[in-house]
Amino acid sequence: MLRLRFFAVWIFAALLCSTASLHAQNTVAPKEVIVAAAADMEPVLTAYAPLFEKQTGLKLKISYAASAALSQQIQNGLPADIFFSADFYFAEQTVASGLTMQKAPTPYAKGALGLWARNDSRFKPLTIDVLSRKDLGPVAVANPDRAPYGRAAIAALKQMNLYANVAPHIVQADSISQAGQFALSGNAEVAFISRTMAVSPKFKDAGQFVLIPLSQYPEIVQTAVILKNGANHEGAHLLLNFILSDKVQSDLDTKGLGRVK
Repeated sequence: MLRLRFFAVWIFAALLCSTASLHAQNTVAPKEVIVAAAADMEPVLTAYAPLFEKQTGLKLKISYAASAALSQQIQNGLPADIFFSADFYFAEQTVASGLTMQKAPTPYAKGALGLWARNDSRFKPLTIDVLSRKDLGPVAVANPDRAPYGRAAIAALKQMNLYANVAPHIVQADSISQAGQFALSGNAEVAFISRTMAVSPKFKDAGQFVLIPLSQYPEIVQTAVILKNGANHEGAHLLLNFILSDKVQSDLDTKGLGRVK
């Protein structure tokens, strides 16, 4: 009888330990932060991800695409912790859908638009005036319905009274990353891209870039939201605070963005 009681106590203790162990496994904080980021953030996150990962011990798992595409994917259930949009509008869409931890998107940078062409381009030096030429070749522009920089490009062309001349030559891309690739590969003569892309080694070494005056298109305020359905809210907050830190903000200009604080 004593043996049976001892065995029952042993079984009970084992079950308690097993349950406690399982609970501990289920409550361990995720070791990665899943990031959905606008294409123009690739140079920035590529540069800063190693430092963030070293400081926090968290791994960043990043997907890049046009802001509209990411917003739609998030509304369709994309498992991401944080969304870095290239503007306010697409981040606000996720807020309006009740998918975010915040009541409003958080500004993290200001964007700048420009024109890029390869070093072997016939346009030397590259200037905005090339957009008025009648012999202009293909011009790569990100889809204005899906990419904030594409929308800014169309607005700038209209503001500068150049849209009628450029419109027949526009080659539409899904994102500014693809627009840049069109020009880099020679499938477009020039491309509207962000300054962040232009200062990255890939584009800086291969071509020339000229900024479009900020007065010619609506201000591009890039914003981020932390997503309710994400598994790592704490990690997402750490990443957003990292991007908003004085260290990163003071260095944004070297990555082609303007600081917001």
